[in-house]
Amino acid sequence: MADADLAGRAAALAAYVDRMRDGTGFDGPVDVVSHSFGACIARQCLEVADGTARRARVRQLIMLGPPNNGSALAELFSDPDHGPVVTGRLEGAFVPPEFDPFADPIVQDMRPGSRVMQVLRAAGLRDDIAYRVIVTANPAGFEAFFPWFEGRTWELGEGGAWQRTLCGDGVVAHSESALPGVPLEVFAPEPDGGGARIPPQQFCHIRLTWNPAVIDRVVEYLLAPAP
Repeated sequence: MADADLAGRAAALAAYVDRMRDGTGFDGPVDVVSHSFGACIARQCLEVADGTARRARVRQLIMLGPPNNGSALAELFSDPDHGPVVTGRLEGAFVPPEFDPFADPIVQDMRPGSRVMQVLRAAGLRDDIAYRVIVTANPAGFEAFFPWFEGRTWELGEGGAWQRTLCGDGVVAHSESALPGVPLEVFAPEPDGGGARIPPQQFCHIRLTWNPAVIDRVVEYLLAPAP
C-alpha cells in the first residue's frame, strides 16, 4: 500500500478485521497493538471513520512511539533547507534511497498542520477504548541510542522553532505522542548502558518493537482482564 494515504490504510485495516471476524466467528472486543504512524491509522479507523457509529469493538489501543499530534520529522523532511540534509542522513536506515517526501502520502498526512491531522485531533478519543501510549527516551544522552541525530529527537518547539530533545525515540518526540488524559509510559536505557541486557540502541524508534521490556509490557496489557 505504498501509494495509499492514511484514510485508505485505515479502511484496509477495518476490512481486515472484518474478514478475520467472519473467518473465526469471533464477535467480541479486540486489542490493537500499533507502532509509529500505525497508531494514527488505527485512530483514523476508530475515531474518525467509526467515531459516531462505534461499530468497531476494541477493548484497548496500545501505541508504541505514536506521532499522535503529527510528526516534526515529516515536517523536517519537507523543509526546503533542512529536508535534503536530514533525508540524506536517514537514507538506508529509516527511509529508502532516493526518498522523495513529497511523493509519499503518509509523510504529507503526518505533517502536524495537515488536514488529516486536524481531522484526527478534532475527532477526539473514544470513551469505550482504553488507550495505552508507550514511548522511549534517552535521558543519559547515549549517542548510540539514535546515532543519526546524536541520540536526540527533532521536535517543533514553541513558535515553530526546530529543536532537539532527549525526550523522544530518535524519530518521535514525547510531545508528539501525548494525548489528553492518557499517561505516557516511558522506557529508557539504564544510565550505565544496561550492561548486556538491553543496549541503548534497542530503545530507539526503529527497534522499539524488538525491545524486550516493551514487549513484556505489551503482553501484560494483552493478558489483563477486561475492565
